[in-house]
Amino acid sequence: MIYALPLLAPLLLAYASYNAFKAPGLRPRAAIRLAELAALTSILVALLSGLVLALYGPGTSPMIGYSYVALASRLDLVSLVMLLLVSFIGWVVLRYAGTFLDGEARQGPFTGWMTATLAAVLLLVQSGTLLQLVIGWCAASLLLHQLLIFYPERIAARRAARKKFFVSRLGDLALIGAVALLAVTFQTGDIATILFKAQQGQGLPLTMAAAALL
Repeated sequence: MIYALPLLAPLLLAYASYNAFKAPGLRPRAAIRLAELAALTSILVALLSGLVLALYGPGTSPMIGYSYVALASRLDLVSLVMLLLVSFIGWVVLRYAGTFLDGEARQGPFTGWMTATLAAVLLLVQSGTLLQLVIGWCAASLLLHQLLIFYPERIAARRAARKKFFVSRLGDLALIGAVALLAVTFQTGDIATILFKAQQGQGLPLTMAAAALL
């Protein structure tokens, strides 16, 4: 269960997002403070996860679900670095936005979209299963789109958002295709198992095909 520790980070930010959406109007200070606190706590979670990694080595939490339809947290050096990076940058952005948007009529919803995006990215970088990888990737992309069109009256923002939406959907299809190839090749949705089998040279041709799609 110690490998499930990183899941606390996206859960905290998801709660902060829910709270921010319930706090519309000018200067929702409580929601903003909660969002910043969630980001700071995510940094602490990442640091504690580093301690777990140092003491016990890389590993995957117990799966929530069954077979291919499951979620799990994967803790290794790469996911740890990404957890720290995303949590820290997220805290910086939320601090800046809290000051820059002070007095903005929709500061609460912006904070909600921002924390939800951070939660999706944190879920993505610790993916222990292929399903979680796809969910995290697609959710982060769609939530980022909402941030791009936060001011819908801005023509340049709408134009950029349309282009980004089209390209991102192509990327989603490529990712889903690659994930399907990996799942069929290795007969599992567990990323740790896939990595182990790949190191043994199993499923090399289709693995290379999946990499080409990505």
